[in-house]
Amino acid sequence: MSSEQQGHRLYVKGRHLSYQRSKHALTPNTSLVKIEGVDDSKAANFYLGKKVAFVYRAKREVRGSNIRVIWGKVTRPHGNSGVVRAKFRNNLPPQVLRCYRPRHALPLQHLNGFLCI
Repeated sequence: MSSEQQGHRLYVKGRHLSYQRSKHALTPNTSLVKIEGVDDSKAANFYLGKKVAFVYRAKREVRGSNIRVIWGKVTRPHGNSGVVRAKFRNNLPPQVLRCYRPRHALPLQHLNGFLCI
């Protein structure tokens, strides 16, 4: 297959781990995101300042589509294992914690997903 037929993916998949938290308090305006293929803080530094999109399907159709996006930005690494902190324009809903399972499909084809652009 030539590269014209194959296509190129311009994003990296990731998954929402949790919100930033301490022992007692939860900080829902900062999300912890594990980016696929990033395993240390040096590799995570590449994604600083890059955009993150939380893609999901809604019930109601708006402008011909029921796919919605919440945009955010990677702010800094979190720990040494390649997890990054991301701030979103609107805080992510708490349902993200219970219903998101990583899947091996394009993010627009399943319920919840992250894109690092």
